[in-house]
Parts: sequence; C-alpha cells; structure tokens
Amino acid sequence: MNNQELTALEISFNQLIDTLLLKKVATEEFTVRLNSERSQFTRFNHAKVRQTGIVADGWIDLSLIQDQRSSFRQIPFTGNWEIDWEVTYQALQELRAELHFLLLDPYLVLPSGINTSREVYSGNLLTEEAVVSNVLESVTELDFTGLYAGGSVVNAYADSQGQKHWFATDSFTLDYSIFDTEGQAVKGIFAGSDWHQKAYINKIQEAKKQLELLARPVKQLPRGQYRTYFAPDAVDNLLMMLSWGATSEADLQQGNSALAALSRQEKQLSAKFNLKENFRRGTVPRFNEWGEMTALELPIITQGVLVNTLINSRTAKEYQKTPNGANSHESLRSPEISPGNLEFDQILPSLDTGLYVSNLHYLNWSDRPTGRITGMTRYACFWVENGEIIAPIENLRFDDSLYRFWGENLLDFTNFQEFIPEVGTYEGRQLGGSMVPGMLVEDFTYTL
Repeated sequence: MNNQELTALEISFNQLIDTLLLKKVATEEFTVRLNSERSQFTRFNHAKVRQTGIVADGWIDLSLIQDQRSSFRQIPFTGNWEIDWEVTYQALQELRAELHFLLLDPYLVLPSGINTSREVYSGNLLTEEAVVSNVLESVTELDFTGLYAGGSVVNAYADSQGQKHWFATDSFTLDYSIFDTEGQAVKGIFAGSDWHQKAYINKIQEAKKQLELLARPVKQLPRGQYRTYFAPDAVDNLLMMLSWGATSEADLQQGNSALAALSRQEKQLSAKFNLKENFRRGTVPRFNEWGEMTALELPIITQGVLVNTLINSRTAKEYQKTPNGANSHESLRSPEISPGNLEFDQILPSLDTGLYVSNLHYLNWSDRPTGRITGMTRYACFWVENGEIIAPIENLRFDDSLYRFWGENLLDFTNFQEFIPEVGTYEGRQLGGSMVPGMLVEDFTYTL
C-alpha cells in the first residue's frame, strides 16, 4: 500500500481506539491487535505463471477483560470507519454479554504500562507489473517452481491503559525450487525489502551450478556417522526446533524443555555457540500480544551456557519470574546465531570427506529431554571426498542430539551469515526470520 493508504489506515485505527475508550465502562479493560496487509501473490510452475493476484486483508482481535475474566472476537478491519466501528461495537456488546459466564483466570494479564512505538520501514519492491518478467528472466529454460509474496504488512496494538504500537514494513519473499529431469531439485529463497536484480541473478546462477552437480549418478550411503557441513538453510531448520519446547520458560517449568539439562548445568554446549534475539534488523515488531516491548537484543545462550529463557507475563505470573517481552508462545521471533571463523572457500576443504547438506525437512523431537532431533535431508545434498563434491545423495534420515551437534561435535560456524525469512502465509504473510551461519559438525548420526 502507498503512503496515503497507510496513513488512512493508521488514522482509522486510532479513531477506533479513541471511540472504544469513550464506550468502555470503568471496570472494563480492553486490548486491540491489528493485522493488515496488501500483498501480491504470484505462483510459478514450469517457469510459467499459474496464479497471480492482489490480496488486501485486515482483521483485529478485540479482547475484553473484566473481573478476572476475558474473551475475544476476531473481526474484519477495512479501514473504513463507519463499517469498522459498527462491527466492533457489535463485538463489544457480545463480549459484555458472555463474560460473566466464563471462569476466572488466575494468570490473566491485564493491560499495564505506557509503552508506545511507531516503526515504518519503506522498501523498494517490484511493481505489480514487473514481478513476472523480473522473476522469469533468468529461468525461462528451467523447470522453475515457486511463490512470490510481496507488499506491505501492518501489525498494531492498543489498549485501555494507553499503550499503542504501530509497525509497518514493505517486504517480499520468493520461495522457489528448480528441478532436473530426474526429479532432483535445488531449493532457494530470495527475500528482503529491496529487490536487487543482480543479486537475484547471482542466486539463480548458483542454483544452476548445483543443478549440474545433481545430474551426476546418485550415491547411496549406509547409515552411520559422517562429518557434515550444514548450509545456513539447514541450520535454520534445526534452530526453529528450539521454538517447539526448548527456549520457553513455561516448557522448562513444566518439564517439557529440551534445554532442561542445560538449565540445570548438567550439560553445556560448545563455547562457539551463541544465540540471541536480535530486533535491530526491524523485520518483526518488538511488541507482543500485551503491548510489552522486549529489549533490542536478548541473549539466550552465551558461549554454550543458557543465560535466558523466553518469558511472557502470563508465565511470569504463574511461576514468579520476571517477564522479558516474549510472545504468547514464548517462541523465537528474530533469532541470530553468531558467526565463527570458517571462510566460504574453506568449507569443502575443511569438510574433506563427508556430507554437504543444503536443506532439511520433517523435523521433530525424537527424545525431547535429551535434545534429540530427527528429520531428513532434502534438496541438493552431496557426498564430498577430499574436499570435492562427488555425487548427490539419496535422502537420509538423521537422529542426533543438539548437545552433540551444538556441543562437543561442533567444529565451527562460518564467518558469514544469511537471513532466512519466514515464508508462511497461513491467515496472513508471516514476518521475521533468522540470521544464521553455516556450520561444520563431526560425526553427525544418520539412521536410515
């Protein structure tokens, strides 16, 4: 959306909040969360456009709180004041009617504080008419499949205590795969706030080189332990597992955390492993569902030692902890793994003989208390001998513990990082992503 549309949306949102403040009674509190976007979605298959269109969408979550009870409604938000207020006022009346039927919530988080923020990040995206030509220019002869999603996304928050946040950003993601005639594929993601055609062409050129390597006869490997280089995409796949029962304080308190042994100092990860939440890139809002702001940087693991978990106010209230602005799921929102010393041109020589893994999929905990993760290799994974790529491999299932591959078996991280964006589009385009290096690991365990 252009600046005029964005301004009109913000004015309408503020007017809605001001009117709710006038309509609420003294014993009521409310919170309002806004999600809005105007995005272009273009789907490609066989280097041709299969589907394209513009989605303009918006909704608000209105929560009403009274007498230690709360309920919410999700309703459309159009930016048209007359329409939006009519729907919102009806939702407010419905919430008032049902609240006294609900159970008391002992850990209910009430609006508090006076946090305010306003962040607007303008980008240089492709025009709607230019997307197809710019994407397909370098891949017309390839079996190219992918999804381009780009445009403006708005997240906002306001409540009855005066907290108010506005976050708007322009961004795009191009999530693509290039297949050969045998069904092997190279996967890539090109993303950012500014489209650089030369950088995109370079990404495609690298994919073409990998595609040539995939044409070699496939090598079948027996199960066992192999020295492995994980490209940044694969490191991101492993990192995201920490959001499913690891870095959450609630999971730790309830005995469900894969980092419990690290928390008890029974185990320690490699001193080379440093993880933090880093909101300085501005790819995702710093405020959470209660309007609370997290620090610009929050260290999670420092030199292999757990120094912080993610704690939201509800968890803090239940377990007498100090909250640090985590979201309701206590999941990683803008994680960053610090780089190491491995240079790009030394990756294959340092790997010597082993596996080059570009991507992983089907990840899950196989034994959460011991930090064991299982999954499979996927897309452009190769067998390497004496520092030279020999052949693509058949997919392998792995099963190994984070206390090994981020612990005693971690050899090094690369001295460069890549931003791996969120590409989900369920209910709306997801924001944020991970900043991660590649990593070299000794004796990674492959089971099938």
